[in-house]
Amino acid sequence: MPNYRRFTVPGATVFFTVVTQERRRFLTDPLARRCLRVAFQVVRARHPFEIPAIVILPDHLHALWVLPPGDSSYAMRWRRIKGEFTERFLSEGGQEGRRSASRELRKERGVWQRRFWEHTILDEGDFERHCDYIHYNPVKHGLVDCPCDWAYSSFQRWVRRQAYPSGWGCSSHDPPINLDSLNQTAME
Repeated sequence: MPNYRRFTVPGATVFFTVVTQERRRFLTDPLARRCLRVAFQVVRARHPFEIPAIVILPDHLHALWVLPPGDSSYAMRWRRIKGEFTERFLSEGGQEGRRSASRELRKERGVWQRRFWEHTILDEGDFERHCDYIHYNPVKHGLVDCPCDWAYSSFQRWVRRQAYPSGWGCSSHDPPINLDSLNQTAME
């Protein structure tokens, strides 16, 4: 199998999709949210980055990160976030999924999919499209009728900044974004 090489740009803004193993639906449970918050805090304290937009759904999350100038080590950050989360989550009573022989051999836990998907943001329009995609995702998945109703998202922060009206993206209207173009890039 050839080595997979990620496209890295120091100081880039990057969109991510990170998925639980077997799409197990636990990320919005109180324990998982607490462990995820702590994992982000621990890793950001040692390896800073900004999170302009994020949404946490039951079985995956999407995030936009801005890396510091000269730094392109997002894979290391995700490895540490996943590791910190997994250790804390399992020690506090969280359940892992089935561990395959391959996972057993590699000493991997049954919490996260091995990899994640990333897309380096190309320009301001690309940033806006991905920010919209992140905030519309709970509506897309039928979890709420309006992005403002989903508690596990940066949407309300953006509303307070007046970047979105509070009723943006309500499902009673047509989607406010072209989901087809971003679905191809978000690998959901």
